[in-house]
Amino acid sequence: MKKIIPVEEGDFYLTPEGYRCFTEQYHLKRGYCCESGCRHCPYGYSYKKHR
Repeated sequence: MKKIIPVEEGDFYLTPEGYRCFTEQYHLKRGYCCESGCRHCPYGYSYKKHR
């Protein structure tokens, strides 16, 4: 079971389209890469490289 990480100020921002975009701060707090190609991935995963 995955641990639930509470979302705090600075963990995300809203894109012009209205989507939540998680920041590097949130990804580091979560502690692992989900391999979804997140815009601010601090773990070096690139969706384009793995297609």
